[in-house]
This record gives sequence, C-alpha cells and structure tokens, in this order.
Amino acid sequence: MGNLADRIEAYLKNILGESEGGSVILQRGFLAEVFSCAPSQINYVLTTRFTVEKGYLVESRRGGGGFLRIVRLGFDEESNFHRIMNELLGKEVSQRRANNLLDNLFEEGIISERETILLKSVLADKIIGESLGDTHAARLRAMMMKEILIGISRTDIN
Repeated sequence: MGNLADRIEAYLKNILGESEGGSVILQRGFLAEVFSCAPSQINYVLTTRFTVEKGYLVESRRGGGGFLRIVRLGFDEESNFHRIMNELLGKEVSQRRANNLLDNLFEEGIISERETILLKSVLADKIIGESLGDTHAARLRAMMMKEILIGISRTDIN
C-alpha cells in the first residue's frame, strides 16, 4: 500500500472522515509509534499533504503535552474557508499553490475536472509568467485566485 507518507496520509484522512466536525486532535509521538517512524516523518506528511491550499489547517504544539490538531476546511457559508484563503493567499501565489487549491476545489466537487484544467492553463507560468515576469505573475495570479474564489462563493453549490 504505497510508501510510508501515503499510509500516514490515508490514516489521517480516514480519521478526519470519521470525526464529527471535521477535526481531530492527535499526538505526534502516538502517530510515530503507530507507523514505527520518526516524528519528523509525521511533520513531513503534515507540511506537504495537509496544507491550507489542499483544504486543511494544522495546528501543532510541541513538547511533552504537545498535540496536533488537523481541521478539514469546508467550502460553505458556515466555514472560515473564505476568510482563511483570503488571508493566506496574500499578495502573491505560485503556480504550485494555485494548482493545489484548484485540485482541492475539484476534490470537494466545487469545480469540474474541465474547469480545473482550464483554470490551471490560464494561471500557468508559461502563460502569465513569460509576459510579466515571476513577481508580477505571482501577484496577478493571487488577484485572479481571489476573484475565482469570490465567484465560486457566489454560485449555488449543489
């Protein structure tokens, strides 16, 4: 069943799926024991596969009483997703971050596969980066992503 990171990711997503409220609190040491790995491997999975643009918020407190809180962000009026995305997108967004966010929107069923492909094409470095340069492209991409999120939030998601 895949590599260690894949197994840890699947385990955490399973726990999140079974939890009420879409959040879970765990101990890093417990997870390391379950998977017979170093805590740094748990950190790797959290920082690469449970990012905001992928629809997760991770709070981590280290030490003896430390814990991990993983929250699955929803895309509805009751969630803080819109506010968090607006704050974390900032003034610049890389192509990779934009693609991760679009993948999450697709996985949530908010946009279609075709829309995902089209938006990734429009936001690609080879389209806006060549004519504007990296810094200006990242700024334009951030503005475009915010407008996309605003547009999506105004539509009836059913």
